[in-house]
Amino acid sequence: MTGFAATRGDAGLKSRRLQLARVLTAGLSLCFAAFLAGFAVFADHVAHLEPPLDLRPADGIVVLTGGQSRIDAGLDLLKAGKGKRLLISGVNPIARMNDLQLATGGDWTLFNCCVDIDRAALNTIGNAHESAKWASANTFASIIVVTNNYHMPRSLLEMRRILPTADLQPYPVVNTPLNDGAWIGKPDALRVLFTEYTKYVAALARGLLSMGDEVVPLGDVSTAVAHK
Repeated sequence: MTGFAATRGDAGLKSRRLQLARVLTAGLSLCFAAFLAGFAVFADHVAHLEPPLDLRPADGIVVLTGGQSRIDAGLDLLKAGKGKRLLISGVNPIARMNDLQLATGGDWTLFNCCVDIDRAALNTIGNAHESAKWASANTFASIIVVTNNYHMPRSLLEMRRILPTADLQPYPVVNTPLNDGAWIGKPDALRVLFTEYTKYVAALARGLLSMGDEVVPLGDVSTAVAHK
């Protein structure tokens, strides 16, 4: 009887382990399917982002460096009077204002009067923090955010986390039109979109764990942004 009971106990344990393995497998499969579905929604959303035709003037303009044509787009908006000042965030620490002006062919008078640069930010989180400091130092309540279309969702997520009361207007820069679903057949575009989606999901998860810890109220100046 003892041996029979032990055998039944072992069988029951194996059965429970098998059921647990099935539940875990089903759960992982569901999570993977949700992740892929989320990617499809994300990619379609990004592919249809375009510069707005009815962009409202704002207090300031922030350009997040790292992609083609972002600075040019920000300077064009500044010239058009869409903002009072322009912050270029994430500039290489060794780059000078003259270097940016020469590289973009921008008007030196415009650079001298209305352009600030941030050399501290190393990533999108840093861009958001430095932009918040800049907005607070200038008491700007509305900002136009300039970055590439694929980078826009995560950029707005990080900036809205720190500046929840600011009026943020996205100005996506589109280098390669993908609104016809062309990203599906372009390996490079697919890679960029999938990498950015993974980072976006990670940013969402990080936000849930640190909700409310990073808010910077407008007017609470803690650190000045590097000028010129």
